Amino acid sequence: MENRVEFKVTGRFALFTDPLTKIGGEKCSYHIPTYEALKGIAKSVYWKPTFIWVIDKVRIMRRIRTQSKSVKPLGYSGGNTLAIYTYLADVEYQVQAHFEWNPFREDMRQDRIDGKHFGVAQRMIGKGGRQDIFLGSRECQGYVEPCSFGKEKGFYDGSDELAYGLMFHGFDYPDETGKNELHSRFWRPVMKGGFVTFPRPDECTIQKFVRGMTPNPPKSVGLNEEGLEP
Repeated sequence: MENRVEFKVTGRFALFTDPLTKIGGEKCSYHIPTYEALKGIAKSVYWKPTFIWVIDKVRIMRRIRTQSKSVKPLGYSGGNTLAIYTYLADVEYQVQAHFEWNPFREDMRQDRIDGKHFGVAQRMIGKGGRQDIFLGSRECQGYVEPCSFGKEKGFYDGSDELAYGLMFHGFDYPDETGKNELHSRFWRPVMKGGFVTFPRPDECTIQKFVRGMTPNPPKSVGLNEEGLEP
């Protein structure tokens, strides 16, 4: 089954929030995108409940720069408060990802058609995605286009390893794990030559239980959806 895609995503700003910085009401971005943020971008490009996106690698193409902005977020007790958000500025990433059939959606088994979803995903990448692209936060608009992963010149080509310490990886949702629980995952990324290789979600050994959650996945009519019946 051909299921691997490659695309480039760019934007003026990005905010991949470090959870530790949210405690005081302000936000500061990680220096590299999180697995969950890139998965969200892939789902905005094209997604069906038939499959699950898995992010393989990301390549940092431009120099990592930050920019702080004064914002007025809504306060918990109402009204607005003052805060400083630290964004990444002028970002560009190459992403390599693939999709796998969701074993917990047996009702979508008839939609597991080789080539169909890969072809649609490739067309949607060429069109810039089916939904709006956001780089970690809604105010950070992104733009997607096709690319050849590993090609073109990157700012960190040939650089040594750079370790980032403990970092948020993503969430384990019940409709993807078969458990009525929500867990958060963490890992310790290393960037080498601008490349970051992500472990699979089931390979992350650092997990934290968040809360119980009952899956309520969207229902689909399969091949009849959106006029896809041959």
